[in-house]
Amino acid sequence: MNRHVNAIAGRLSLRQPQKRSLEILDRVTAIAPPKKDADVAAALAAIRSEYPTVTDFEREFPSLCFALATGVGKTRLMGAFISYLYLAQDIKNFFVLAPNLTIYNKLIADFTPNTSKYVFKGISEFAVETPEIITGDDYEAKAGTLFDQPERCKVNIFNISKINSEVRGGKAPRIKRLSEYIGESYFDYLAGLPDLVLLMDESHRYRASAGIRAINELKPILGLELTATPKVETPKGVVNFKNVIFDYPLGQAMEDGFVKEPAVVTRKNFNPAGMSPDEIERLKLEDGIRLHESVKVELETYARETGNQIVKPFLLAIARDTNHAGKLLQLIQSEAFFEGRYKTKVIQVDSSQTGEAEDEMVKRLLAVESPEEPTEIVIHVNMLKEGWDVTNLYTIVPLRAANAKILVEQSIGRGLRLPYGKRTGVVPVDRLNIVAHDKFQEIVDEANKPDSAIRLKAVIMTPDQLEQRTVTIVSQSNLSSQLGLQPDNTTPSTTNAPTTVALAFTNPEELKIAQIARQVMRKLETQPDKLPSVTYLMKPEIQKFIVEEVAAQCSPAQLEMEAMPGKSNFAAVVAKTAELVAQGTIDIPRILVVPKGQVKSGFKSFTLDLTGLSYPPVSEELWVQHLRTNKVEVLSVGHGTIHEPRQEDYVVSGLVEFDDISYDAHADLLYELAGQVVKHFRNYLSEEDAQKVLQCHQRDIARFVHAQMQQHYWEETTGYEVIISRGVTDLKPCAYSVSANEPTLDFQHAPPDKSNWGRYLFSGFKRCLYPVLKFQSDAERKLAVILDREAMRWFRPSRGQFQIFYKLGTEHPEYQPDFVAETKEAIYMLEPKARDELKSPEVQAKQEAAEQWCKHASAYARSYGGKPWKYVLIPHDIISVNMDIDGLIKAARNAVI
Repeated sequence: MNRHVNAIAGRLSLRQPQKRSLEILDRVTAIAPPKKDADVAAALAAIRSEYPTVTDFEREFPSLCFALATGVGKTRLMGAFISYLYLAQDIKNFFVLAPNLTIYNKLIADFTPNTSKYVFKGISEFAVETPEIITGDDYEAKAGTLFDQPERCKVNIFNISKINSEVRGGKAPRIKRLSEYIGESYFDYLAGLPDLVLLMDESHRYRASAGIRAINELKPILGLELTATPKVETPKGVVNFKNVIFDYPLGQAMEDGFVKEPAVVTRKNFNPAGMSPDEIERLKLEDGIRLHESVKVELETYARETGNQIVKPFLLAIARDTNHAGKLLQLIQSEAFFEGRYKTKVIQVDSSQTGEAEDEMVKRLLAVESPEEPTEIVIHVNMLKEGWDVTNLYTIVPLRAANAKILVEQSIGRGLRLPYGKRTGVVPVDRLNIVAHDKFQEIVDEANKPDSAIRLKAVIMTPDQLEQRTVTIVSQSNLSSQLGLQPDNTTPSTTNAPTTVALAFTNPEELKIAQIARQVMRKLETQPDKLPSVTYLMKPEIQKFIVEEVAAQCSPAQLEMEAMPGKSNFAAVVAKTAELVAQGTIDIPRILVVPKGQVKSGFKSFTLDLTGLSYPPVSEELWVQHLRTNKVEVLSVGHGTIHEPRQEDYVVSGLVEFDDISYDAHADLLYELAGQVVKHFRNYLSEEDAQKVLQCHQRDIARFVHAQMQQHYWEETTGYEVIISRGVTDLKPCAYSVSANEPTLDFQHAPPDKSNWGRYLFSGFKRCLYPVLKFQSDAERKLAVILDREAMRWFRPSRGQFQIFYKLGTEHPEYQPDFVAETKEAIYMLEPKARDELKSPEVQAKQEAAEQWCKHASAYARSYGGKPWKYVLIPHDIISVNMDIDGLIKAARNAVI
């Protein structure tokens, strides 16, 4: 494999299907090197010998289609293709075609440096000298400088629809007209280049157009087509592309987690009998809004829990025509529709908009991802197609008549992209909702057909669920409430947790001084040599330093006072604030464990246990039955398009996909293990059948081998150094999604419905550092009762509070302890778990990571006379409210042993 492939894939963080596409391009350039006036028939024969799905280029030059599902990242793949061809093949000239103005403008933005989705971000060679971007709007102005930098990469971006309109008008496209700067037309200049590569975005949109026939005359050395739909509609029916070299369908993208999981939504026991079409339509729209409001809360809660940016979702209502869209707009803007809450948050997007109204519509539509832009409902007829790439579409309400297949295909394409680039594991954050009460069963049946590209989940909601309004409860520490601090980035869905904690300072000036003092203390927390523990805040020299800092930051304008208070007043406020911080905080250090010197790692040689690897022979009938467009690799889920010269190569190619395996460092071991796998299959299969099994099941075989390799991983270093970057860590706010009408419950008593712990918010604590909490089980609630009675202070950490990471396979997820409690003797990290989960690999990995963290935290605490940290894993069935902490810990350790 060309060294540039792995380098580019790593720098651009390519997903597996993008990387596979790049690997295929690398192979194509080896077996059919792109060059001017190449023998097209010979190139087709060479490529078809390894990629039998390519039966025809369908051009007068070699042209290949990469069919990647919507949301996987075709534009980034274009950037990877250009980077590879420039760096590995010394190709400097590229011509990118867009099907319409929307995609044309989007491509220009994505190829422009310092934009949010810049396609070359990470390519160091392009950081010094960025590619020259030449567009259909400025190529004449730039023509005079084309020859100044012959070694520079040049990317031409043109709109095919504009060229089409010029051709249909009976005149030569402007690009073919003479340029006085270069002495020929820009078209002729491009056609004369020895290394022009043509990239076609959404190529299914203009395959048979007059413009593309004109583009054929450019005679590029290679064409690269990208589309999610490798087929065209003709009067005789659907015609599939004949040059698809790699197909990554939507169903596979869903399975691999690269896009949202679409779900069709209806009401429980919905019966349209007796309802008029208008009544059904309004019910769907209202239920869509209710679902949208629930999703909005879930997104905010997730963002606050994880420290991510809050995503503002929006709802897409699909109208029958522009007249229908106008009526929907009028309804949504009326006071009768959800008390008029959405009158300024809705836009109509269709051809009825002109002039300033159209400009305003386009402006709002393009900014719909921005949290500051108010739009939460978009009504459209048929304008939102390819090129309108948003990540925050979460609810679709189809209100036009269509059969189920068209309804699904046309509805979900724009809403599949994920806001955080990957699935989060939180269902509402990862799901796209299609509200279709009257079409529910038809859509489910259509999605479940064997030839369906997708599998829709069904969501059936009760009227109570739909009527229930949810909010994001932000629970700050009691300390923050005492100091009058407010949560950041509040939205209309944000509610502060109810608290009985009063302000520590009733005088406004003193409260402001206390808040400034807290800011100074937070800065001190980053200096563990000065502030290893909150108890150090009580030291005279520390308080003197804080007073001086506060005095320096205060001014009459800041405090809105007529006179500056004296330092004695500052000192009294600082002293009280320090005492509050000491009482309302547990010393949580920020611990980093870093290796000393050079770190070496790898995998030891071992013998695979292959008893569980027993794939049956792949019959010729099955081999053919699962092919789409004559591919022989469909069962391998995108990995079998490469025909490897050695059977061992199938295993090795699958293994090097894993991030922890370097081919250069592990080649000998990889081939040793691959040899064991091949020998195993040949023991009961013919050589031909073994080849088919390896090709079809390549990825699963690689996973099987990789899982065993983890047991033989080794790492060598001269030692590890423990770095304490903070002696004290501020308590992070917690966030919960709850019903707006659900009261908080007294944590001393079990809730009425123990099967639905997620709905309840508990309060009534005396020694907890937060006013409200949620529990996942009654065992957790009982443990809270014990801690609130026995501990000095305790809390449930939010995500990111400790930053403890554990190893589970190749992943390193974050561990979030259930409880932290401080007693007179120690600080405990407590983890109640169901007894049958105690020996699970995940629980044990978490325990190991937490015990290591406690070991380092205890060593640090000893350096200043602090309390030791202790981790305790507690079986759920031993927790009883009549126990004290010592008795509970003793019982837990005896039970675990």
